[in-house]
Amino acid sequence: MRARMRFQLAALATVPFIMVLGNSMLIPILPQIANQLNLGQAQVGLLITAFSLPAGLTMPWAGLLSDRVGRIRVIAPALVVFGVGGLAAGLATILAERPFPLMLGARVLQGVGAGGTYQLALALAGDIFQTSERSKVLGILESANGLGKVVSPLAGAAVALVFWSAPFFVYGGLAIPAAALVWLAVREPGRSGKVRPFREYARTLKRVSRRKALPLAACFLAGMVCLLLLFGMLANFSDVLAQQFGVAGFARGLIIAIPVFGLALTAFLSGTMLQRRGGGRARGAVLAGVAMATLGGVPLPWLGSVASWAASITLAGVGVGLALPALNTLVTSSVPYAGRGLLTALYGSMRFLGVAVGPPLFGMVEAWGALPVYLGGAAVGGVAFVVARGFLDQAKLLQE
Repeated sequence: MRARMRFQLAALATVPFIMVLGNSMLIPILPQIANQLNLGQAQVGLLITAFSLPAGLTMPWAGLLSDRVGRIRVIAPALVVFGVGGLAAGLATILAERPFPLMLGARVLQGVGAGGTYQLALALAGDIFQTSERSKVLGILESANGLGKVVSPLAGAAVALVFWSAPFFVYGGLAIPAAALVWLAVREPGRSGKVRPFREYARTLKRVSRRKALPLAACFLAGMVCLLLLFGMLANFSDVLAQQFGVAGFARGLIIAIPVFGLALTAFLSGTMLQRRGGGRARGAVLAGVAMATLGGVPLPWLGSVASWAASITLAGVGVGLALPALNTLVTSSVPYAGRGLLTALYGSMRFLGVAVGPPLFGMVEAWGALPVYLGGAAVGGVAFVVARGFLDQAKLLQE
């Protein structure tokens, strides 16, 4: 890979790294936020939902816009909106007497910004890297996302030692410079400055959906369920560490970082493996990943130590790290440039929907009990596995 391409890849990698901070930085301090604002576990989980749900709803429109006017023209402004939303949430905690409603509104703004970032960075990487390097590059971007998941619990817990709402201010300090870097450093191929005719665009999407609808739907479901299970487990694990095991502050962030480190490392290795095989065995990686993400949550209601909880959730994290680079490769490679932004964004919407639903759903442990919540999650994972096994046709997705 030429030096220029490596520099563009590094600039693109800042996008998934920063985006994952949007949720993962808050997970270890959710109990602290709940205490400060006198909230229950399900209520404080809405800070995750208020970010993730708007992001998921915005993504298809951002993808559609990026196919029409270019990826970078959407990504850079979206990063600025993401950063401003974070700053607004932080200021609400300082200036408002009742900050929680304002924090939720600011998180919605952050989510709208996030909807135009990571998945479009994946699409842009698919535009720039056309050879067998694509699988490795997408694995690197997923690893950057995973690295953010590793760093963010530690950073969130550490920054919150200064004052409890400090993590919100970190978003603006990172996202706005990243917007400038992407705008100045990344060169988008295939852009003539003209907007593509909508008829050509619609024709491409119609052709792809007619031939590949079922395998794409299987990919979307697998990505959504993997992240629903992982983020639900992590959010509940944070509360269990605080309430059941008495682990607080930076130590809690360090423990939560263990499963997401497994995700990050596995995503990098999985992307490298897929590159060497030219995208081969992507379907097998998805099936194995979904199975591991599902099985990781099954024993949790019966476990009684921090180490056993961390080990079980790490199994799920490794599974998610195995599945996501393969899913990224299959989705981005299934459609040409003219429709890649929208399709990748739709896939991202499903991923964010999983992140949005997971924490409040698993937060219902307080009301329903651990057994029905975790076994219900395993049932959802089982459905995703069966659908992927039956309908995820790798050859059809990679076929031009």
